[in-house]
Amino acid sequence: MSDHEAWTTIDVAPNIVFDRLSDLDRLPGYLPWLTELHPMSPRPVEAQGPEVRLPHQAVHREVDLTAGDSHEEGWVDVLDEDRILRWGTETQSDYHGELVVDFVADGTSKLTVRLRTSHDDGVDAKLGQALTELKAALEQESRHPESEPEA
Repeated sequence: MSDHEAWTTIDVAPNIVFDRLSDLDRLPGYLPWLTELHPMSPRPVEAQGPEVRLPHQAVHREVDLTAGDSHEEGWVDVLDEDRILRWGTETQSDYHGELVVDFVADGTSKLTVRLRTSHDDGVDAKLGQALTELKAALEQESRHPESEPEA
């Protein structure tokens, strides 16, 4: 089991970065290895807004995902107030991750991704590349909103 962490700054406000990355319908458009992601149940009541859940309560979703040739069942927890997205797979208990969006300055965010996996084949390089691509996509969207990935 190994832990990996990488971060980057993004010239987009943290609430916008988190809103885009926590939208499960749009998430595959930001992550090149994630081919498909489909929630396996209707949107829970807790997802309707902070007034219908306890403070810092995650909105939990069971998902069906395809990454490359691999098809898995997994889960995603979204903690809006803390701007944290956590995920894992049902079949590989040795794989889970966390994405955190922090405030740096007006219009600038820090995006940190942490992974725990038993696979160590170039994970750090792939994680760095993914953050570079995420940064570019989010900043491009911010400058040209008409270029947003399709849902």
